[in-house]
Amino acid sequence: MARVLFINGGSEGHVNPTIAVVQELISRGEEVVYFTIEAFRERMEKTGATVRTFDGEKFIKAFISGGRNYLLERINGLLRTADIMIPSVLEQIEGEHFDYIIHDSMFGCGRLLAQILKLPAINSCTSFAQTKASFENTLEQLSQNIPTEMLKSITDEFQKLTKKIKETYEVEIGSPYEVFCNPAPLTIIYTSKEFQPFRETFDETYKFVGPSISTRSTKENFDVTAIKGKSLIYISLGTVFNQAIDFYKLCFKAFENTDHTVVMSIGEKTQISELGDIPKNFMVKNYVPQTEVLKYTKLFITHGGMNSTNEGLYYGVPLIVIPQSADQPIIASQVANIGAGIKLQMQNLSENQLREAVDHVLTHPTFHQVAETMRVSFQKSGGYQKAVDEIFIYKNEFDI
Repeated sequence: MARVLFINGGSEGHVNPTIAVVQELISRGEEVVYFTIEAFRERMEKTGATVRTFDGEKFIKAFISGGRNYLLERINGLLRTADIMIPSVLEQIEGEHFDYIIHDSMFGCGRLLAQILKLPAINSCTSFAQTKASFENTLEQLSQNIPTEMLKSITDEFQKLTKKIKETYEVEIGSPYEVFCNPAPLTIIYTSKEFQPFRETFDETYKFVGPSISTRSTKENFDVTAIKGKSLIYISLGTVFNQAIDFYKLCFKAFENTDHTVVMSIGEKTQISELGDIPKNFMVKNYVPQTEVLKYTKLFITHGGMNSTNEGLYYGVPLIVIPQSADQPIIASQVANIGAGIKLQMQNLSENQLREAVDHVLTHPTFHQVAETMRVSFQKSGGYQKAVDEIFIYKNEFDI
């Protein structure tokens, strides 16, 4: 049995894919200490892991203080979280022994903690993977849009922050790529190689295991028998940017006089009563068991978060993606590029445009065929069991 230190951020998209991985690690005899925010304590404790938390509000405040307009500013924001994350983790594990560390690819100063603790590291990547070359190419392109004086200011800030971290924690930061992607000798990616952009550029240290799907409890009951055998459209904007009353009402107008049954998940920030009259062919809930609903879904209208996209394609469901933020535009573009769905923009979206997009996807078999190809690639990739297989191979290489 080995002791595992697992460092993650505080968002659904980064935590949920790791739940089944942690369960599987523990079932194979590993002891897992898992760092996240308090909101995920109960969820992770159910896996059998020992859960410890950091201050999520301080983390977000530090992250946002770096700036939000440019990728380089977000990288500086991640560097600013070091003084939140590192002392908190080190204090809570003082005197304890760990055999290896698994850290999130984007949050939690994982690479820095691995260096400080001198532990073999594994990178848990919940979005598309990036090589150093692809990331630096993207960063260079995006940096061309930054005014010269501002670019100098942001770059100077990066140098200042990395110097401070070196002086405080005695670790080197060689590039923005190390901060944003937390590279490690082994990277677990929760999608298939077939869905990954530029898949030919990744070597054998990147393991594409497909979606890591576990059974997740929801806060309210949902009767799946009511949707079996229906022409079902499922609509969800995820768990973060889902306060979209105008969009939900637009969906009412687009589909109220159709033969479709529509399940709409609106999250906890919007009250169902705020939506007014709900058409008879709609089922509106704050939460639904997404993976269960997707088993019966003909079309998924989604924000394009990696979890939702993976889960939709895992069940062979074509997508209409309406990206909101973060990496969602990239994911939406990849869905469109491979032909598994259509990308739309929320701004100026009309009910006719949405209805026509749905009709187009449902009446053109190629979307279903590509989604089915993705389903096969996802389900044969191995999921959380394959992830743990790769972790154990890695352990053997390091004689852990």
